[in-house]
Amino acid sequence: MSANVSALARETDTPGDPGMGMAARVAVIITTLAGLVLVINQLFNLQLGGIVLIDGRYLYILGGLFLAVSFLVFRLNGSKVGNPIWLDWLLAAAALATTAYLAQTAERNLSQGWEYAAPQTAQYVAYVFFALVLEATRRAGGLVLFCIVVLFAFYPTFAGHVPDPLSGFQSTLSEAVSYHVYSSESSYGIPMKAFGGVVIGFILFGAVLQRTGGGKFFNDLALTLVGGFRGGAAKVSIFASGFMGSMSGSVISNVLTTGAVSIPAMKRSGFSGRTAAATEACASTGGVLMPPIMGATAFVMASFLSVPYVEIAIAAAIPSLLFYFALFSQIDAYSARKGLRGLPRSELPVMRQILREGWLYIAVFGVLIFMLLVMRRETSAPFYATALLLVVNQILPESRLSLKRLGDMIVGVGQGLAELTAILLGVGLIVGSFSATGLAGTLVNELIFIAGDNIFVLLLMGAITAFIFGMGMTVTAAYIFLAVVLAPALEQGGLNRIAVHLFILYWGMISFITPPVALGAFAAATMAGENAIKVGLEAMRLGGVIYIAPFFFVLNPALVAQAPLPEVLIALTSALFGVGMISMALQGHISLVGPIRTGLVGFGLRVMLFFGGLFFALPETDVFGIGFFETAAIGLALCALPLFMAYSDRKREGWVAP
Repeated sequence: MSANVSALARETDTPGDPGMGMAARVAVIITTLAGLVLVINQLFNLQLGGIVLIDGRYLYILGGLFLAVSFLVFRLNGSKVGNPIWLDWLLAAAALATTAYLAQTAERNLSQGWEYAAPQTAQYVAYVFFALVLEATRRAGGLVLFCIVVLFAFYPTFAGHVPDPLSGFQSTLSEAVSYHVYSSESSYGIPMKAFGGVVIGFILFGAVLQRTGGGKFFNDLALTLVGGFRGGAAKVSIFASGFMGSMSGSVISNVLTTGAVSIPAMKRSGFSGRTAAATEACASTGGVLMPPIMGATAFVMASFLSVPYVEIAIAAAIPSLLFYFALFSQIDAYSARKGLRGLPRSELPVMRQILREGWLYIAVFGVLIFMLLVMRRETSAPFYATALLLVVNQILPESRLSLKRLGDMIVGVGQGLAELTAILLGVGLIVGSFSATGLAGTLVNELIFIAGDNIFVLLLMGAITAFIFGMGMTVTAAYIFLAVVLAPALEQGGLNRIAVHLFILYWGMISFITPPVALGAFAAATMAGENAIKVGLEAMRLGGVIYIAPFFFVLNPALVAQAPLPEVLIALTSALFGVGMISMALQGHISLVGPIRTGLVGFGLRVMLFFGGLFFALPETDVFGIGFFETAAIGLALCALPLFMAYSDRKREGWVAP
């Protein structure tokens, strides 16, 4: 539990905390601006000062700058609160010094193969940089992630002594450390390449959007759209948290940002504290899985799969829609069952006024999506959208940035980029160890051997593995680990590649609402003043579809848009009806129809409705050897009696929807 508390403590610190101190604040601002100029120069090929950087040198400089910032942002205990001490400044200086050496020797490293035969001086520098990465990972990622990274980082030094199937090629300590620092397969492998290519632009866009009034606009828009309906406060939370989570990529920061408003509002409108906290936890978790931004993980996924980010976003759209529709259905059924009403009209903003004051934010999003989908400029699109946001900000007086607020925004961006850099460099060590020892291929073969030809066993093993490694790790860290170890085994089982990677992403996320870890649920429980475990259990029920949906789309590629359009539309329509029935079965009430009976008979009806929805959500699945019409017919037969009984009871008892 102490690990959970420390993780929450790290997340609750606010960006640009005044306790940082003026010297550290100035250093973070200068370094962050230098890093952003470097990125823009590289990605737009501006050649400022006639400088052209090879990719290796560019990544070394970029990683070193934000690695240095991480020591000024995070204290020894992992908190962001307080002023850096002399040790923090020393570590930041060491990060810059080692980075300068790595950048200066990048071409020699490339031509002479230093990852296998580094000279003596290069080995010494590698040891220092390696130690700095581990310390930054501990501060930014927490103790759990640090222990996992340390174990795998040193794994090549004893891989030959580990029993099969975990044994691998063994290296000396110097060989292993040199490989981690100088190869393009470890710290500066796929995760950092994705960061330096597209991730950094979208993180910048999300941070600027939130701090220039965009977050408030979309929250007010959700409030005016659904706030007046039954359970309106919770439905607002679903929309607002989904949007904010897509921008931030962090479940807990999303809970703490939107939950401060949504949880008290839900409690005032009649929701129990437990349900309010669970709703916020589920909505915040789903936001990280929702296009168009999806945090940093989607861009890393695109790099792993070597496909455009737009393809990932399109594939993730249907699973995300299923999850939020299911959560929305549960909230609606819960509200109807409890007789809850919407927020008073006096508490709701006026749609006309909201759109008049903030329509420019919609225009900015439209430009971003147009550049992504039509122009296919995913690298430059977020920078153009960010520049447009800053212009919009000067037009709208309510959210216009002052000099201090601009400084706070830059500090916040620097903190976010430093945290992600520290984690990506650390997780890259895990990837490098698998590459150096050949362990990834061994584990893949063993998983396939154990599962045999049974795809369900392989998926179940994959889900359990993803859940375990998702506990206590950040979303991006868990995904990278699973993409190396687990994804190849599932792909060799004949499953669609994009569906497989979304499957492990979803199951890696489930731990945020599932006890005993459930960091997202625990954060929401703290804000609601409720028992953490009870909130976690309620979140499991509200987010029940997130446990099932990954099996839907990994077995049916049409649900990740990997099929002709007619098949996608049929699959989507059927799946929406199916998850709706599953959600209402979990709540014991069918929206627009009526309540399901209580007692043993009612339990039987709920079971029938649940499995009926399950069959509806599995159209055109080759695994069962039956097609869409067969599964739909089975689903309809199972749903018919619960629907009829609920409608009959409603008519007989004169039940009226609130």
